[in-house]
Amino acid sequence: MRIPAHSVCTAIRDDIVSGVFERGGRLTEEVLARRYGVSRVPVREALRTLESEGFVVTRRHAGACVAEPTEQEAADLLEMRILLEPLGAARAAQRRTEAHLKVLRGLVRLGQERVRRGEGEDLRSLGGWFHETLAQASGSPALIALLTQLRHKIAWMYTVEAPVRPADSWAEHGALVDAVARRDAERARALAAQHTERAAAAHRLRRPDHSVRAAGAARVRSSQHPVNIAGVRH
Repeated sequence: MRIPAHSVCTAIRDDIVSGVFERGGRLTEEVLARRYGVSRVPVREALRTLESEGFVVTRRHAGACVAEPTEQEAADLLEMRILLEPLGAARAAQRRTEAHLKVLRGLVRLGQERVRRGEGEDLRSLGGWFHETLAQASGSPALIALLTQLRHKIAWMYTVEAPVRPADSWAEHGALVDAVARRDAERARALAAQHTERAAAAHRLRRPDHSVRAAGAARVRSSQHPVNIAGVRH
């Protein structure tokens, strides 16, 4: 069985975003192939993809390394999201299906239920699924790809403070779904703009701790993390 490069790419990207691979750290094909239990070929292809996405850079005499984005680059990502999320919401209002609405409404119900019960552990992941589904509802592959990449990069570069009033945040989600259901593109655009700007204010830039890089590198070299190949044909 040949593990597809996109599965390896997802695994490496997830480890970069979660901090397993420190910014500036080397990414050698041999170590990555051993970690994910694959050959070097899909690793090489995955690194090329991640370089095009900005997660990896190739340095002379060092090879592939995790990128080290500047504060300005990080700020630009938030600004891009503030511009693109409202566009995605407007397109979703025009192109959504009943299946999209069902999922969006279900996520809002779950989020509001968790808030009422004081169960905040799942709220961030529910919010992520909500925005991912909203992007999917836009029906624009290019926009979906951009928003997905932005979410990955922002999660890598920022920590997010929990909202002081989570009920208000999920009420905003609910109002946005109502606008999308009514196919009111301008209302959806305005609500998404307000929500995204408010959410951006809760982002705090991560400060990488380079002192743990050596320990992290040793952990990666000695570990194995098989790629999730669910759905891959044998």
